Amino acid sequence: MPIVPPTHSVERSLRRAGAKVVVGLDEVGRGAWAGPVTVGAAVTGLRRAPQGLTDSKLLTELRREALAPVLAGWVTAYALGHASPQECDELGMTAALRLAAVRALEALPVEPDAVILDGKHDYLGGPWRVRTVIKGDQSCICVSAASVLAKVHRDGLMAELGEAYPEYGFAANAGYPSPVHRAALEEFGPTEHHRLSWAYLDALPKWRHLKRGRDGVGVGEGSADEQLTLGF
Repeated sequence: MPIVPPTHSVERSLRRAGAKVVVGLDEVGRGAWAGPVTVGAAVTGLRRAPQGLTDSKLLTELRREALAPVLAGWVTAYALGHASPQECDELGMTAALRLAAVRALEALPVEPDAVILDGKHDYLGGPWRVRTVIKGDQSCICVSAASVLAKVHRDGLMAELGEAYPEYGFAANAGYPSPVHRAALEEFGPTEHHRLSWAYLDALPKWRHLKRGRDGVGVGEGSADEQLTLGF
């Protein structure tokens, strides 16, 4: 089935309602075991999009990497925000996504009048005027641009991290579940870059004692001192 190119349809509707600066937001890293959750913010105006732009998940790695620098020069403005693995553990994913999104929006050189947010759940909230769009990363040009820029940047961060932790295969899996990643966790345990409140630790008896609760307190066996000694 051919990919339908994204459009400015939602952005035009927001502009007709009075928004002059419309920002597209998309996240990457929500389901990863390791690394930050990253939110991209992109302002594109109403110009014609570069050829081949769509949701980053529908593009090959080579195509994403070729398209990202083109987008960086084409967009009116863009910025990226991150929430660390520790913040994901302590805050929970919804709050961590909001934190990353706020950091991206505050890093923009322009102030948005409206935000198009990929998905059906508004994790951002006020004071921003938010329009959620299911599959917005496929249908909205500014969200597609944010998707590609965020994905390529985070993949690059994880590849750099993989140089220090080659056993985990971060360059290939970007911190997401994979057989190589799971095997490394079973043998070596989580690193300081892993999310310790995630359910993957339940399947790792050797390291289950490291699991953390939302408040940062260990929920497994052993004291905090024992957990730090054994796990890191």
